[in-house]
Amino acid sequence: MGLLGILFGLIDTIIALVIVILIVFVVISWLYAFDIVSRRNGAIYAVYEFCRRLTDPILKPLRRLIPPIGGVDLSVLVLLLLLQLLRQLLPWLHGVLTGTGPVL
Repeated sequence: MGLLGILFGLIDTIIALVIVILIVFVVISWLYAFDIVSRRNGAIYAVYEFCRRLTDPILKPLRRLIPPIGGVDLSVLVLLLLLQLLRQLLPWLHGVLTGTGPVL
C-alpha cells in the first residue's frame, strides 16, 4: 500500500465521517421537529450546532439547486447519495491511477 493508497484511505475515511455527521444532523433535526427533544437541552444543541456548522457550507449550494418539496429538505439526501457514490468510485479510481484495475 503506497502513498496513493494511504491518501485514498484518508479520503474514504473523511467521506465516511461526513456521512455520519450528516446522519446525526438529520436525526437531531427530526427530534427537534417532532418535539421529542427540547432545544434547551444543551448537550444535544451543541452536537446539533457542531453538525450544522460542518454541513452548511456543503449543503448551501445544493439547497439553491434543490428546492424543498412539501417542506422537506432533500439536499441532505442528495448529498448522502453523492458521497456514497464517490466512496464506491474511490477503489476504481485508485486502480486506474495505479494501473492495477480495469479502466472501464
